[in-house]
Amino acid sequence: MSVLDNWQQWKDFLGERLEQGQDQGMNQSTVSEIAYQIGDYLAGSVEPKNDQEKILADLWSVASEEEQHAIANLVVKLVQK
Repeated sequence: MSVLDNWQQWKDFLGERLEQGQDQGMNQSTVSEIAYQIGDYLAGSVEPKNDQEKILADLWSVASEEEQHAIANLVVKLVQK
């Protein structure tokens, strides 16, 4: 089962990666940029696997670049432990 199949597993996975990056000294600006790049990749290359991912993909598709950065930052906040 892929972490993309289950919303809670996906959030846990992202939270763990975020914590690892911060433990290695990654600053908030870098975290934000990486979150945006991941969101952009997922929106263009990965089929949503659950309702939550479908909502995020729909929002991403209608958002401006500035709004996409905001969405990415909100996802980071969501998965922070």
